[in-house]
Amino acid sequence: MTTLDVLKNYHFEEPVGTAMVLREPIGVVGMITPWNWPLNQIACKVAPALAAGCTMILKPSEFTPTSALIFAEILHEAGVPKGVFNLINGLGPEVGAAMSEHPDIDMISFTGSTRAGIDVAKRAAPTVKRVSQELGGKSPNVILEGADLQKAVTGGVMHMFNNSGQSCNAPSRMIVPLSKMKEVAAIAKAVADKTKAGDPRAEGTTIGPVVNRGQWDKIQGLIKKGIDEGATLVAGGPGLPEGVNKGFYVRPTIFADVTPDMTIAREEIFGPVLTIIGAKDEADAVKIANDTPYGLAGYVTGPTVEDAKRVGRQIRAGNVNLQGVPNDRTAPFGGYKQSGNGREWGKFGLEDFLEVKAVAGFNAA
Repeated sequence: MTTLDVLKNYHFEEPVGTAMVLREPIGVVGMITPWNWPLNQIACKVAPALAAGCTMILKPSEFTPTSALIFAEILHEAGVPKGVFNLINGLGPEVGAAMSEHPDIDMISFTGSTRAGIDVAKRAAPTVKRVSQELGGKSPNVILEGADLQKAVTGGVMHMFNNSGQSCNAPSRMIVPLSKMKEVAAIAKAVADKTKAGDPRAEGTTIGPVVNRGQWDKIQGLIKKGIDEGATLVAGGPGLPEGVNKGFYVRPTIFADVTPDMTIAREEIFGPVLTIIGAKDEADAVKIANDTPYGLAGYVTGPTVEDAKRVGRQIRAGNVNLQGVPNDRTAPFGGYKQSGNGREWGKFGLEDFLEVKAVAGFNAA
């Protein structure tokens, strides 16, 4: 379902008793979007904001400005009225900070790191504007006893390596029955060994580089931390991939025998690095899954859908995927805890940009 479909069927006026509840555009929206899925994140904000009747100012990531410029040209050619959509480029600490503080901006819609999201919220607080945030994650992928390990582990590793691991909802913590650790590690290693990091234009390449030197250095530091803290390095490791002598390429990396207190089990790595954690039983798996300040996504695979549902209900996250089923774009996307507080997609994304007004007596006899 597209935003247009939602708009066609959405009720902006709803009678409640003797009142009429009106849903009105919030006003001017400041949008700050990230570099990892640049055009997707822009569209997820601009489309519902336009549908709600808002005007907007978009600041894309300084690392990926080109897609935003092309998007602005498309809106112009489509006939979006002058002043409704406005694009401004610049650095987050400068332009993003000014937008967050500006008294004439009614709302900030932010996607990015939890650290930056906290700064945005603090700067927005004096003007009491709405702040909608989609932030970081350290999402658990719970594989229950009796599940098809080959299928679940293979799918989980491939999902983790998608976009070189640079996804906020990446299933970065694979939680498996402790007794199956060696079997799971062997399957994961086989997938990692077939995953080739290198020039995207070269034949056989599976994943490309990470975004920049700073991100590469951070990932390398966390891989080293995992080794130093005693996790078992199953595949990959520090340094450039074999046959690559330049660029910000990361070796597809698997750690097994990870404990929940290790740095690589707690910090968002944002690279192709998977941690495998053993759980004593189902209750322990749920406990480990929820032992994080984040709550964006969760993944559960069980021997039956009912088993997956039972565990999925217990995971503190805004999105939970069962049995490998992908996200439904008509359902809301967003997080609990330090993963954010807003929602995107479907009618939920539209409602993020609406104010609710109750007009008492509207329906009085």
